[in-house]
Amino acid sequence: MTINLTRRLMLTGAMGSSIAGAAACVSSVGAVKPAVAEAAFPPSAGVDPYLLGPPEGVALLSRNENPYGPAKSALDMIEYAASKGAFYTSRDAQVMLVEMIAEKNGVSPEQVAVTTGSGEVLSAIALIYGPNGPIVAPRLFWDTTALYAVNLGMAEIQRVPLAKDMSIDLPAIEAKVTDQTGLVQLCNPNNPTGLVSDAATLQAAVKRMATKTTVLVDEAYIELSDDPAANSCVPLINAGHDVIVTRTFSKIYGMAGVRVGYSISSAETAEKIRATAMSWSPSLSIAAAIGCYNDEKFLAMSRSKIQEGREMVNMTIDTLGLERLPSQTNFVYFKSGKEANAVQKAMAERQISVRGQYMDYNEWTRVSMGKIADVERFCKALPEVLGA
Repeated sequence: MTINLTRRLMLTGAMGSSIAGAAACVSSVGAVKPAVAEAAFPPSAGVDPYLLGPPEGVALLSRNENPYGPAKSALDMIEYAASKGAFYTSRDAQVMLVEMIAEKNGVSPEQVAVTTGSGEVLSAIALIYGPNGPIVAPRLFWDTTALYAVNLGMAEIQRVPLAKDMSIDLPAIEAKVTDQTGLVQLCNPNNPTGLVSDAATLQAAVKRMATKTTVLVDEAYIELSDDPAANSCVPLINAGHDVIVTRTFSKIYGMAGVRVGYSISSAETAEKIRATAMSWSPSLSIAAAIGCYNDEKFLAMSRSKIQEGREMVNMTIDTLGLERLPSQTNFVYFKSGKEANAVQKAMAERQISVRGQYMDYNEWTRVSMGKIADVERFCKALPEVLGA
């Protein structure tokens, strides 16, 4: 089957930056400075332009990254921070970012904990609450950080099956929660399904569960949902409920390799998180976050590009008559009718990277949004891969 994919039709971490900087230093030891104008990648530097990011020619659509970032506002601050790279991150800069986050979310600075990506804050939360009892969570959610505590022998996960429509079954999760539960962990929008829980239903359930145990809501993709303010559980925190919300700069801000995340909670809980976090955020990360946090023009562009790519994927899947979930994120989860790992392999042969199988959802594939040209490649390849 041939699908018309013209643009007109479609519209009618700390780790990454740190490693790159270290590699540049090592390669320059003992070198004589050339008498040419300096540039990020001067011709004589011998730096592989594909050292970071996807290999040459690969459409990287498997990791829910946002290739439209970082914003220029972030890059300008990264350049400034790099010039101060001899110095540890200043407390003033950390306080500035915390105050910006607090002001935007209507909380006090004491309620915000900034970490090296939301992965760190989520791991810290698992280490704090896992020893208190089981972590109750949906069968499918971003479980990497909970498993971090499990693998250390500090937690166990009690998974609750999804509802028939693959949404989070909130009544079933609530029924599982007791005063012996260590933590409830939810992801809204959920990963890998991309589904947003109904705001009123979610918030009512979270309030009830929070009378028995701490409830964690991972809002990594909340800015990409149709109504971020209405969908967020942050207002429950100031209402006095035992709730933690986590966010990241990896998705809508396009800074997965820069590594900045944060939590919002009670001041007491935030202090526990800061005491458990395992690293100190680099000055480049803090500076980048300060630069772009309120860059509404970039955020609007980023959201628009992701939505454009998502509509392209949705149209392709619908044209093929396949089942998909209505995503409000930068990825789409769909049922191809073929083994997900086989689809992944066939796409890889075409230099397109998509996600393989999750648990026993063997016919479901997750594809992330990337550059529009890369999304077009996926859409054109999908009928071939499926033999449609």
